[in-house]
Amino acid sequence: MFRRLALIGTGLIGGSLALALRERGEVGEVVGYSRRLETRLAAERLGLIDRPADSIAEAVDRADLVFLATPVKAMDAVLGELAHCLPEDALVTDGGSVKGAVVERARTHLSAGQRARFVPGHPIAGRERSGPEAATADLYRGHRVILTPIGENRAEDVARIEAMWQSVGARVERLDVAHHDHVLAATSHLPHAAAFAMVSSLARLAERYEVFRYAAGGFRDFTRIASSDPVMWRDICLDNRDEILVMLDHYRDELDCLREMLDGGDGARIERYFQEAKAVRDALYPAAEANGENQRPAGREDRDVGSTGETGD
Repeated sequence: MFRRLALIGTGLIGGSLALALRERGEVGEVVGYSRRLETRLAAERLGLIDRPADSIAEAVDRADLVFLATPVKAMDAVLGELAHCLPEDALVTDGGSVKGAVVERARTHLSAGQRARFVPGHPIAGRERSGPEAATADLYRGHRVILTPIGENRAEDVARIEAMWQSVGARVERLDVAHHDHVLAATSHLPHAAAFAMVSSLARLAERYEVFRYAAGGFRDFTRIASSDPVMWRDICLDNRDEILVMLDHYRDELDCLREMLDGGDGARIERYFQEAKAVRDALYPAAEANGENQRPAGREDRDVGSTGETGD
């Protein structure tokens, strides 16, 4: 059990963790700080935190667990301030969806001793709504949380963060920092970029109003994640730019292949192409269902996709 949890970011991701830990008796007091006063007050009113703090320093005072639930870009300033006020015995973890950028910023600002207590993480869960009002105690139940320990971490500290996530029903796995960013570029960042691009491409058609009027369920499902926060996804794309560029090139190659088949009128080849893709997709989701995962994408970085773990609050 943690005596005091400091939330830096009191929206969906941070607030849901606080609710889940409190529901299971895994935390005593919860103190929260968000950049906007109205967000902090809403988190207190909704019972996500016991009291709001007016600064990061006030929030982390006497905390033994600090959870960073801010956009990755914002962590540069957050870690810079945290370096001057982090209690000596406090563990720190985060919910950012790009780990390389977070670790780089931690190495820039935190001392060696502080870095040793910082265990980077990424909860792959989210919702289409954001903010304190969207927080729920069961957000992480049955979802994966990826920890990306760094060389300075002690095994016992990593194990404690892992146990914390397991206590709220998450399925914890560990990945290397670089491998995490490579995998998430493919499974989360590319799908979001593709969804934004699809909506943008149709919006530029002369007959766009008619196109959108007759859009069916497939269009809605494919483009759902394009309703995610544009600022957050701008930052994710920039922070994981190199990996996303690789995946965009790979995806473009597949689109070019499909175009070639269509241009040649090769129906047999198109059918084989679609059959192969269908077999892969159908093989993935029954396996996920057997493991207790939700079949519908999780929302904001679905945070599985959308599920970035980030909030702009």
